[in-house]
Amino acid sequence: MLAMIESNPQILGGKPVVAGTRISVEMLLDALGAGETIDDLVDQHPRLTKQDILDAIKFAAEALRADVVRVWPTSESFF
Repeated sequence: MLAMIESNPQILGGKPVVAGTRISVEMLLDALGAGETIDDLVDQHPRLTKQDILDAIKFAAEALRADVVRVWPTSESFF
């Protein structure tokens, strides 16, 4: 299911990325949160597929299921 997401200390400091790219899960989630669509992202990054982006979302959801979740202080700069 999440084979397209990988983490390598030599790529973006080990942040999870779409396999074979330097496109991080974080960047994809930030873009989606800013209102871009999956189609927008695929158009902007031709190496991405819709499934890659869905895998990134699934990866993030699984990460949030971990026993320890960092909670950020509420700040207007985050929204």
